[in-house]
Parts: sequence; C-alpha cells; structure tokens
Amino acid sequence: MAGGLVALLDDIAALVKLAAASVDDVGAAAAKASVKATGVVVDDTAVTPRYVQGLAPERELPIIKRIALGSLRNKLLIILPVIMVLSQFVPWLLTPILMVGGAYLAYEGAEKVWEIVSGHEEEEAEVGEVDEKAVVSGAIRTDFILSAEIMVIALNEVDTEPFVSRLIILVIVALLITALVYGVVGLIVKMDDVGLHLAGRESGASQRIGRGLVKGMPKLLSVLSTVGIAAMLWVGGHILLVGVDELGWHAPYDLVHHLEEGVAGVAGIGGFLAWVVNTLASALIGLVVGAVVIAVLHVIPRRTKHDEAASTH
Repeated sequence: MAGGLVALLDDIAALVKLAAASVDDVGAAAAKASVKATGVVVDDTAVTPRYVQGLAPERELPIIKRIALGSLRNKLLIILPVIMVLSQFVPWLLTPILMVGGAYLAYEGAEKVWEIVSGHEEEEAEVGEVDEKAVVSGAIRTDFILSAEIMVIALNEVDTEPFVSRLIILVIVALLITALVYGVVGLIVKMDDVGLHLAGRESGASQRIGRGLVKGMPKLLSVLSTVGIAAMLWVGGHILLVGVDELGWHAPYDLVHHLEEGVAGVAGIGGFLAWVVNTLASALIGLVVGAVVIAVLHVIPRRTKHDEAASTH
C-alpha cells in the first residue's frame, strides 16, 4: 500500500512538473506573440488619443474605459473565436478577411487626410458638443481592425501549438495588449492633469515640470493625432501589400523589398532606412487604396446626383 501511495505521489509530482512546464511554455509563447505584434500595438496607441480630443477632461477616462471594454469584446468574443475556427478548418480565408480590414483602415486614414485638406475638419470642430456615442463606436470600429491584425500576427507565431494552447495564449495576448494600449492612452490624455497638480506644488522644480506638461500635452496630442492617421494608412497599406503577395501577386511586395535592399547596406542605419522605405511604401499604398474607396463611396455618387439635379433644371 505504501509503495502504491509513493508511486501515486510520484505520478502527481510528475504531472505538476509537466503542468508547470506547460504554463511556462504558454507564458513564453504569449510574450513572444505579444512582442511580434508590437508594431500594430504602437499604431493602436497612437490612433486612440485622437478620439478623446475635444472632450471635457472629466469624460476622457470614462470614454477610454468604454473603448477599452469594446476592444476587449472585439478580441475575445468576435475575433478570437473566428480566427480559431478559420485557422483550424479554412486557414486560407484569414488573409482575404484581413485585407478587407486593411482596406477599411486605409479608407479611414485617407478620409481624415481629405478632411484636413478640404477644411471639413475645422468645420466639424466648430460644431457644439461631441457625440460620445459616435466617438466610442468609431474608435471601436477602428480598433477592431487593429485588434484583428494583432491577433492574427500572434496566431501566426503560435500556429504550431495545440488548439487549447493556442486558445490560452491568444486570450493572454488579448488581455495584455488591451491593458497596455489603453493604460498608456489613459496616461497620455491625463498628463495635463498631472501637470496642473505639479504646478500647484511648492517646489520650484515641480512647478516647472508641471507647467511644461500643461503646455506640452496639447502639442503631443496633436502630434499623436497625426501619427494615428499615418498609422492607419501604414498598417492598412502593409496588410494589403503582404496580403496580395500571399495570394499570389508578388510584384508590389517584390518592388518594395527591392527598394529596401537598396538602402539596407548603408552602414549603421541600413536597418532603419529599410524600415522607413517599407513604412512609406505601405502608407502610400494605403493612401491610394483609401482614395479609391473614398471616390467610390462619396465622390462619384455625389457627382452623379449633382449631374442628375442639373439635368432636371
């Protein structure tokens, strides 16, 4: 009996060690997948603050919280089940679906560029109160595409893992990425309040830092808004660039890769220059595709209506 008990305890200990090793493997895989998606995470962080510009300070964090919860629902209740099923049964569908999202991102970015160029952005800024519901829904729609990109990148990093391990890893990635993005966004948009607090202290150094934060945050938010627009064009264009290559049209990707190789050999900064080339090429593709979508959805129908109205007179 004693021997049987010892054997049982040995088996349990072995199972515990195996479980611990599995947890370590899952944690390492989740960390690896999260790091691989860092580029899109930066884009997501840059895009989001522009949605709270113009809101009353006391509404900023509640709005960010609502967007964060919407982002988490996107990842866990929609994107995760869909990509798990697709990756298991029809993995070839992931690329076309992602490309549709890339086209939407390109459209969003190009539309913002059009608003700036045409002056519509200033007109909208002069209209009274900000519609919080529209702000949240717009942010969650954009986040959906970025979240899908993050989750698919993470999935590609762990596609050799068993189904359950993949599922656990992607849940961890979804929680970590959402907490990181919206934690940083919340910190960014509330830094002016931190500055006001520091400016009210007795210490001269604290006052100087506080005043610097108060003066600098509007400029930082403006820069982030611009970066966010560029990020939508970049990420959308990159999704399309990689997608058409995976679907068999290699010429655009090969051209960009050739341009990257042309600068990659520059001593010391070759890697950075190659990244700049890829980023600019992706953003240009995003801008062109976005402009085409805008023309199809807005310009052409509006011109057609104008021509019809003119013909009736």
